[in-house]
Amino acid sequence: MFDDISGDYDQLNHIMSMNVDKTWRRRALKHIVAKDDAPLNILDLACGTGDFSVAIARRMKKYGNAGHVTGLDLSEGMLKVMDEKIVKAGLGDMISTSHGDGENLPFDTDSFDRVTIAFGIRNFEDRLQGLKEMLRVLKPGGRLAILELSVPRNAVLRWFYKLYFLHLLPAIGGAISGNKAAYKYLPASVLNFPAPGEFMQTILQAGFSKVSAKSYTLGICRLFVAEK
Repeated sequence: MFDDISGDYDQLNHIMSMNVDKTWRRRALKHIVAKDDAPLNILDLACGTGDFSVAIARRMKKYGNAGHVTGLDLSEGMLKVMDEKIVKAGLGDMISTSHGDGENLPFDTDSFDRVTIAFGIRNFEDRLQGLKEMLRVLKPGGRLAILELSVPRNAVLRWFYKLYFLHLLPAIGGAISGNKAAYKYLPASVLNFPAPGEFMQTILQAGFSKVSAKSYTLGICRLFVAEK
């Protein structure tokens, strides 16, 4: 499914979020790369077309951080778009891509200083297993940062949110991409995602500590941060 929509994915993301997704990523970066950090080895899971990986690398470059970002995704179509984006951004020395499964990571234990995932954890078949793998590849003291869409708690806002997500979004996405089914799946995956408190408990169950959550744009997006 993601292979099929990879060519239009970025355009649709920005149109349907009215570019607010870029703001959410910028806010999350503050919890991933700081000015005085030592060189960081970062794994960006479910990296898709690479927007978050590129943003992370640019922040490292801004601070003179001689680190590296590895983007991993199960969709070869998404990674193809990402590879082109990396070249265009001139970040080939800072970002590499890897095709693989987030629930069975092809990396050694204690390999990364940070593990990030933006708008992808809801697509995991077994989220607990995926989180355990993230914990495994993190170095002791390493940090996990997860951005994910969420359902607003306010009843009125939630009504409009569901109207948009369940009816308007599939129509817009289907018209542009030619794959209406994909844009029915995407909002359904958001609506079926656990509430913040429940998901934080799953992160703790996986073995992480110091789990926290931040709400962005009236609860439409949430950032979860945890440590190994």
